[in-house]
Amino acid sequence: MTPTTPWPYPFWIAHRGAGKLAPENTLAAFRLGAQHGYRMAECDVKLSADGVPFLLHDATLQRTTNGQGLAGERPWGELAQLDAGSWHSRAYAGEPLPTFDNAARFCIANGLQLDVEIKPTPGQELPTGRAVGQAAARLWQRAAVPPLLTSFQADALAAAADAAPELPRGLLLDTLWEGWHAHATQVGVRAIVCNHALWDAALVDQVHAAGWRALSYTVNDEWAAQRLVALGTDGVVTDRVDLFAPAA
Repeated sequence: MTPTTPWPYPFWIAHRGAGKLAPENTLAAFRLGAQHGYRMAECDVKLSADGVPFLLHDATLQRTTNGQGLAGERPWGELAQLDAGSWHSRAYAGEPLPTFDNAARFCIANGLQLDVEIKPTPGQELPTGRAVGQAAARLWQRAAVPPLLTSFQADALAAAADAAPELPRGLLLDTLWEGWHAHATQVGVRAIVCNHALWDAALVDQVHAAGWRALSYTVNDEWAAQRLVALGTDGVVTDRVDLFAPAA
């Protein structure tokens, strides 16, 4: 049975903005995802050395920017000058890393809902969760639909809950580690976001019985999406914004 608490988010969520079609975690990716009809995007947020929340997935800079080393050890003034687009393609050369503030303003202005993965630099779980929670509460205070705050890091999610208890939260799981259900209950989640292969009918029932929603990442094959729809899950994060029609 699906939980009866209202759920304001669409089923389809564009991974890191537009999956792999644009440089991930950039405003260019959000624009492209929206052009494909997506009404919700997922992104990763961490802290600069001077405490500015910004969008980046990896702990290090070299995969998706022209920088090197740990991103969390660099001040925002340095991070802001990096090229976060050339690695993807020439069309996006010079695309900058966005601050969380800028990403939020873009999403709110364009009616794009956001799944915010709190992605701390190792050792920065508590300050990152706290800062992201505080920033999200400030940025969306007048918005009709708040962001969904998610994390694999239990401590980061708990810190976000303490900082912004009014915002909905989701626990990300790549395995069903011992104590996950108790922790999800303790931090008051609204959703469990699993590696899609973990879902079966029993787990969906367990999650729904707790009053939570069942979401999946990262679903790029039609057979996997059809299986999740048949199981009665509530949302899918995908790279394939060109394959899946978000209104479906």
